[in-house]
Amino acid sequence: MAATNKGLREQNLETLDVAKLTPLSPEVISRQATINLGTIGHVAHGKSTVVKAISGVTTVRFKNELERNITIKLGYANAKIYHCPAPNCPRPASYKSFGSSKEDRPLCEECNNQPMDLKRHV
Repeated sequence: MAATNKGLREQNLETLDVAKLTPLSPEVISRQATINLGTIGHVAHGKSTVVKAISGVTTVRFKNELERNITIKLGYANAKIYHCPAPNCPRPASYKSFGSSKEDRPLCEECNNQPMDLKRHV
């Protein structure tokens, strides 16, 4: 049974060797976050800004948080981190992060739309 999710790595259970899967196998990181990143720090030191920059998810969700412009309740956000393999793609621009719903091989905007490789799902 193959997956039909557009842009995600195919998972065919008839040919997939489960014994060889690791947390960094493309079939795994395509769909499941395998690394947890946490932020901790003092009020107004940019934790929510970092989360939004990496994942695109806004952590301020509730009315009292919006009014006070602070994040009070704990949240969770997934992100996928990509790298462009083209040798002419400049670093650090060759690395990009998008939300978890992004396809596995988005096109690089820096170097002639070459497909990027999915490196991590956090």
